Amino acid sequence: MSETVTATLPLQRWQGDRGTYHLVTFTGEEAEALTTHAVLQKLEFGRSRGFGSIKLTARIGETQWRTSVFPQRKSSEWILLVSKKVMRAEDIGVDDRVEVSLAL
Repeated sequence: MSETVTATLPLQRWQGDRGTYHLVTFTGEEAEALTTHAVLQKLEFGRSRGFGSIKLTARIGETQWRTSVFPQRKSSEWILLVSKKVMRAEDIGVDDRVEVSLAL
């Protein structure tokens, strides 16, 4: 079963101890769809992936890459990191609203 989650979200900047990260945060219906997918994967395989992540293919504009999303706040939010390579390719920056598609 192939499912796609799509949302238009602001690109955020987060400063951590080990560097600066750029990300988008999925909430609401999109986060529920990701949580459901994670639960079904756990039931199918008997365990969850590292940090509860989900492997997927992400797309912003014409740029597509293999990556993972990570749950936050007990799966009510999911984080997708966006690399500088993707940001340059799509000419996007912090606070830009970007359409993100996740193929699960």
